[in-house]
Amino acid sequence: MKKVVLFLFLSFVSAQAQQRVISSVWMAFRQTIEIQTPVKKKFRVIASAKVDSNDPKAWAGISARVFNKNDEDGFSDNMYDRPIKSKEWQSYTVEGTIDENSKTLNFGGVCEANGKFYFDKFQLFIENAKGVFEPVTILNSSFETLATNTDIPNWNLGNSKQKNVKVKEFTISSDKSSVDGKHSLLLEGKGIIIKETGKIGNVEGASPKIADMISMLEDLKDRVEETVKNMDQYEIDYLHDEKANRIGALVMHLAAAEKYYQVFTFENREFNEEEKKKWETALNLDQAARDEFKGHDIQYYLDIYNEVRAKTISELKKRDDAWFAEIQMKYDISNQYCWFHVMEHQSSHLGQILFLKKRIPPQKTPQKMLEQEIKK
Repeated sequence: MKKVVLFLFLSFVSAQAQQRVISSVWMAFRQTIEIQTPVKKKFRVIASAKVDSNDPKAWAGISARVFNKNDEDGFSDNMYDRPIKSKEWQSYTVEGTIDENSKTLNFGGVCEANGKFYFDKFQLFIENAKGVFEPVTILNSSFETLATNTDIPNWNLGNSKQKNVKVKEFTISSDKSSVDGKHSLLLEGKGIIIKETGKIGNVEGASPKIADMISMLEDLKDRVEETVKNMDQYEIDYLHDEKANRIGALVMHLAAAEKYYQVFTFENREFNEEEKKKWETALNLDQAARDEFKGHDIQYYLDIYNEVRAKTISELKKRDDAWFAEIQMKYDISNQYCWFHVMEHQSSHLGQILFLKKRIPPQKTPQKMLEQEIKK
């Protein structure tokens, strides 16, 4: 008779020692088991949850995700298509499958936006050879070992790709409202702004075609910011090879290019000498840029980028679609084409940033030098 072999391993790490703090509109927590089975089996994750929020975008979910051998994705469900929004405790089930290609199973909870998100009584069942669902032990399944703002005992923070991260927009605590035992887990999101996506145009104060352009520019800038905002100093300054660019320099380059098209389209001129001194190194992205743009955190570059963008939007709103169609005689291109170029320029470098980000090797921990007393 074929038998399912399960290995529960301690994937929980020292939160304080290895935790990173990031910014996000959502937060997740999880446990992981390593799993092997020669045949296809079903599993169930059951947990209780409730949501107390006035934010229409707030939701929670019970999550389960299978990773196959060679790190390929298997089953995945976080209840996004049937979000938890009820203010009353209810039990929810996520059911999936594992098979001979399965390697690990992650399970836990996720929440998004502003509000209070409660979780309790996690249970995991895996089908045996007879088709009967057998329970698998979950450590701290009902959160009776109390949480701190940086640690949920026996659980990891973040999803499987984030490793162990704390989201600064969320606080973590234990709460006396529960369905099992004396406590539950409470995650509370505050000050979260979720930008509307998936729409072009309809920008207040802008003419129709300019509104379209502003929304596209903003969508791409949001993607750039989302890609880089949680990168650390090592990642921002990493140089892939001698002809590559640091990611911080690329963000600075996007700001410089946009600044150039501001003066070109809004003022019908090129950079003056003062502007060249400030922006030309970032605009050229040569060795001088590799030498200059390092040693700053990512927010330094994003602040500059956001300042430039704020002026772009302000100036575009002062103009109408007739101005957008006007031709810049020096290069025989329209103002609209100039800003189309700024948009596609962002897209091009976003691809470059994504390429470089995936190729950053893990940072090596410096080895401590042993001090040795020299005896004379």
